Amino acid sequence: MGSEQALTLYQELRDVPGEGFDDAARRLSLTAAEREQCRAELAALGLIEPPGADAAPVVVPPDTALLRLLQHERERLEHRLAETSRAHTSLETLAGPFLRSGTEPGSEVEVEIVEDPARIRRELAELTETVRSSVHSMLTGSVRRDEMCLELDRDRERTARGVRVQAMYSHRVGQVPEMAQHLAERTALGVEVRLSAVVPMNMVLADENFALLPTDPHDPESAAILARGPGLVRSYRALYDYCWHAATPYGREEPAEHGGDGLSEQQRAALRMLASGIKDEQVARNLGVSLRTVSRLISELMQELDAASRFEAGVRAARLGLLDGEPYEPPA
Repeated sequence: MGSEQALTLYQELRDVPGEGFDDAARRLSLTAAEREQCRAELAALGLIEPPGADAAPVVVPPDTALLRLLQHERERLEHRLAETSRAHTSLETLAGPFLRSGTEPGSEVEVEIVEDPARIRRELAELTETVRSSVHSMLTGSVRRDEMCLELDRDRERTARGVRVQAMYSHRVGQVPEMAQHLAERTALGVEVRLSAVVPMNMVLADENFALLPTDPHDPESAAILARGPGLVRSYRALYDYCWHAATPYGREEPAEHGGDGLSEQQRAALRMLASGIKDEQVARNLGVSLRTVSRLISELMQELDAASRFEAGVRAARLGLLDGEPYEPPA
């Protein structure tokens, strides 16, 4: 009822420019509590800017309010990304001496920079034979066709020995037909596969004693960091577990919940792009779907958010926190 009253009051204020907030509320027979609730709700949405108690409020057009709300969300994201970047720089500073020296004397952690791709392949092949309990991997892109059979052979050998194998890919990779077939085959062999909206880097972990990851997470072709020893590998495992629990098991849809939590990952990606001001045509290209499918996604978004317009859907999404998190990144 509060939202309906706020909407009605907002329309009254727009219809009668210069009218005081309390005057409009009295004409609608709102109680003092209802009036303050509406005032707080409209101010939170940025639809009014109060100059005084009973003076005429500044009524903000819906499109302007939405743009300000989205700008606020964007600034929050930029702040969080800046904080993450500063933390990453601090970690690089701390890890620098270890990376330069290779092996730290007296420490249980060994770190090495490997630039030879053939050496990396040998390490992964040896890992299949030496791993005892678990292998955890995440991959930002697709597996090359000539490596798919090799990966399945490794899966058979590991799972036959009772090794737990977990693999994480991005949702967009799972939409590639050839990769979808490969993931289905891995799942059939007993590999636990999950899909995530964001996969931060390529990574392979084993037995909490082995880690292989790129020196530059944004460049898959960069030299690799080869780390051995639980002191460092456990930290990477904590990052992996966080991403794993936020991912969706392959072949299973996310359960629908109230308040927009039932949106599919594709719908969430479309919502984030639309909130960033991306046109429908670009949304279709980024998602690899037709313009008609984008129209259907928008219709489903509005229905899930119980919104009568894109503006209302944007406001609802912002209030529910659906625009928080990492922005959608289209395929390169």
